[in-house]
Formats: sequence, structure tokens, C-alpha cells
Amino acid sequence: MKFRTSLALGAALLTAIPFVAGSSATAVAAEYTLKLGSVLAPTDPLQVAAEGFRKSVAERTGGKVEVQLFPSSQLGDTQDMMDQAAAGANVGTFVEASRVSVFVPEFNVLIAPYAFESVDELARFVESDTFAGWNEQLKKKSGLTLLSFNWYQGARHMLTKKPISTPADLKGVRVRTIGQPLWVETIGAMGAVATPLPWAEVYPSLQTGVIDGAEAQPAAIWGAKLYEVVSDVTLTGHIYLMSGLLVSDAWLQSLPADLRQIVTEEAKRWGASALKANDDGAAKIFADVKATGVRVTAVDVAPFREAVKPVWEKMKLTQLVGTVRETLKK
Repeated sequence: MKFRTSLALGAALLTAIPFVAGSSATAVAAEYTLKLGSVLAPTDPLQVAAEGFRKSVAERTGGKVEVQLFPSSQLGDTQDMMDQAAAGANVGTFVEASRVSVFVPEFNVLIAPYAFESVDELARFVESDTFAGWNEQLKKKSGLTLLSFNWYQGARHMLTKKPISTPADLKGVRVRTIGQPLWVETIGAMGAVATPLPWAEVYPSLQTGVIDGAEAQPAAIWGAKLYEVVSDVTLTGHIYLMSGLLVSDAWLQSLPADLRQIVTEEAKRWGASALKANDDGAAKIFADVKATGVRVTAVDVAPFREAVKPVWEKMKLTQLVGTVRETLKK
């Protein structure tokens, strides 16, 4: 059964209205400010949900907490924003699990290739006590904290300039990926030459031939217009890309308890909205991509599953996958 929430509907995402200056929530000057940046396009469902988060936080705190949005890498790449938050700045961003696994290695299991059978499984696991314990470790080791980890971006698929049906077809193909060890190992195991690059460089690098392909989720493919510079999207679904809203724990603790609770509640609420929007919207995006002339091909993923099995062992994830499975049984 698909993961659903009664707290926010996809329609609310599409009609999120920017907060209007002069309303009751802005009558009081903001006492606390969070600069929420991302590498995503303004139209990306996560960024749309972030607008809902911004507006709801302002309303519920009576304007005492202001969330300022900076999409499209305006505050730098994801690592740049993480570094600012780790230094105690009032900066937040969306991070996938490998970004925080450098502090708490267990997080890597969330993006272990083919570790989860569905996004619903992943959404349930990140609400578990096991996951909460990892977040506590993150606070102690890095000064960072995850307000919520349900900002689902979509399943990752292969984008190339030629048809792909098996790992052998990716031999010698330079595929952009995130510059973290697990991502590099995964893409390499799938047959490609893993090539880490900042997200903002993907389009021009595909256009000029610096890379031959990439891997991305539906909303990012559409938002970055990657259909203009590839010929094929192969539905490998090798990773369910769930992200978290990461902030400085020092900043969060600077808020009074009531405001801290509101910010955390709204982060979970709007993360669930982003999850629903991305889950529901994938089919339409692929239809739109097809309409541009790009081939969108479903393939047998069994060979890819088999190819990445050594990654689990190499990255010491086999036991953690077992922990996940046990947690989900409870």
C-alpha cells in the first residue's frame, strides 16, 4: 500500500501560496531565521514543499521564525551548505544519507543499492527508534541534526546517450554521480565509470561530452532539463533517494522549546507532502520526457541487482540491511 499522509495532499503542494508581507504572521519581526538552500530547481516538488514549510512555520510561530529559501545552488553545493551549518550558521539544506554517513556510517544503508523493496519501507524505517538513535549520534559527532528524513526525491535511474539494458552496456560510459564512496562504488558496480561532479555541472558536462551519462530521479531529470542532452532513460531504480532536512543543532537549540517543536513538526509534515508529490508525479514526468523524443525503457533489473551485491559487503552494509529488515518486522 502506498505511503500516504492526511496532513498534506499533493494539491496543497501545487497551490502553496507565498507568504504575504503584512499578514498577521509577519506583524512581529522575525526573531530567528533559517536560510534553507538546495541545489534543486524552484519547480522541484521538494522545493515546492519547502515553500509550504516556510509559510506554515511563519504562520504557526506568529512570524517569530522566518525561513528564507535559496534554490538552484544559490548558497553553493550541498557540501558547502552542510559546512556552513556544521559551523553553527543558520543554514539548512536537503541531504541524502551518504552526506551524513561520514559521521555515522550506519546512514549509508538508506542508499544501499536495492536494499529496500519500496519507498514505503524506507519511509517507515526512518520513523523508527533505530534511525532516531543514529540522528542522536549525528548531533554529538557533527553538530548537525535532521529535522526529518522523509523528503523523498524519487527513484534513481540511468540517463545515457545510448540504449542500456544490462551492466555490460555501461562499460566505458562516464556516468555522473554523487561524490561519496557508496555512490561511486554503486555506479562502478553497475558497469559504468563513476564520475563525481556537482549537480549544477551535469547539464553542461553532458552537453559538451565531459560525461556520457548521469543517474537521477524523475523530478530532477525534468527540473534540470536533462532530457535535452540525453537520448535514453533506463528505469533501473537502483536507489530510492530519500533526503533529510539538515540544520545546525546549535541553531535549533537556540529556539525556545515551543518554536523548536513547531519547526520539527512542519519539517515532517512537508517532507511527507514532498514524498507524496514525487511518488505520484513520476509517471507523468516520464510521459513528458517521452514526448520530447527521449526513450524511457523499463528493463529487467535482475542483472543490475546481481552486479551491485559486492557493494554491500565492501561497504560493510550486509549486517545493516539485516537490521533494517528486522526493524521493519516490528
